[in-house]
Amino acid sequence: MPVLTRLVPSPLFVEIRSGALDALGGILADQRLSASGRIAVAISNGSGAAMRRRLEPALPGADWYNVDDGSLDSAVRLAESMRGGHYDAIVGLGGGKIIDAAKYAAARVGLPLVAVATNLAHDGICSPVSTLDNDAGRGSYGVPSPIGIIVDLDVIRQAPARFVAAGIGDVVSNISACADWELSHAVTGEPVDGLAIAMARSAGENLLRHPGNTQDQDLLTALAEALVLSGIAMNIAGSSRPSSGACHEICHALDVLYPKRSAQHGEQVGLGAAFASFLRGERELTGLIVERLASHGLPVTAAQIGFTEAEFTEAVHYAPNTRPGRFTILEHLDLSPSAIRDAYADYVQAVNS
Repeated sequence: MPVLTRLVPSPLFVEIRSGALDALGGILADQRLSASGRIAVAISNGSGAAMRRRLEPALPGADWYNVDDGSLDSAVRLAESMRGGHYDAIVGLGGGKIIDAAKYAAARVGLPLVAVATNLAHDGICSPVSTLDNDAGRGSYGVPSPIGIIVDLDVIRQAPARFVAAGIGDVVSNISACADWELSHAVTGEPVDGLAIAMARSAGENLLRHPGNTQDQDLLTALAEALVLSGIAMNIAGSSRPSSGACHEICHALDVLYPKRSAQHGEQVGLGAAFASFLRGERELTGLIVERLASHGLPVTAAQIGFTEAEFTEAVHYAPNTRPGRFTILEHLDLSPSAIRDAYADYVQAVNS
């Protein structure tokens, strides 16, 4: 008998609304995650202190853990410090670095994680991946996805606009990543998952064509939902494929080659998506991506994030090394440094025309 359905791995609950943070304890109890209130809350050493003061009275049974940074060492230390705590769940409260560290720690101690995002800078709030700094630079580690997602739009509105814009760049890059996956299918025969592509690309298209700005409630809601859909798409695919193509290879190359000068993840992948689309000959799409990125103050050239043409050329040439075995437009064209430089010059000319 043929298999007619499949289970789609997704969060148990998603709360995206104003005031959600103040209802955290009730949400955990309502979802039967922690009626006792025995939770571990991972927060940053900086802004996390204010969040703790705000939430501690409503979470009397919680233990609070400071996370130094978004490194593998910090994630391991977090896991070790929580062992033996007899918790019902772990809450990662903060930005991408805190949530990634909490996801990794939750995987090590075998507890469900609830991601409570205080900004929307990238799709890590729902993805099955923790991106953590290590001795070699930065690594991606497979972890279970959060069992719950909470996004308080009042809190998001207080985050720097640059972080919200970066999230838009990350989601829009899905369009390029899906095109790379389909290119690999056509050239190498790599299997694609139509449902994962539909989710990831729909999320990207929605943000690409959304007319709002970073203070509009409707856009913030659309962005939060798009980030969740991107994470679910990766769960369905079993990898980051629907959200990570040449755009992310270029971003990771910039991180590796120039670790002290890297911009926001979403800023770099947005630029990478625009250039990758240009390399694929998708001029109309390139124009749409560039227009949308620029409308949110995101960079559309390397110079706008402090890199020279030569440095960007070096990063694009190095980029395939960051994801061995992944086939994108970069692997397909296999351009020499001089060819990359010429293509980038053409891209800049097109952007400025």
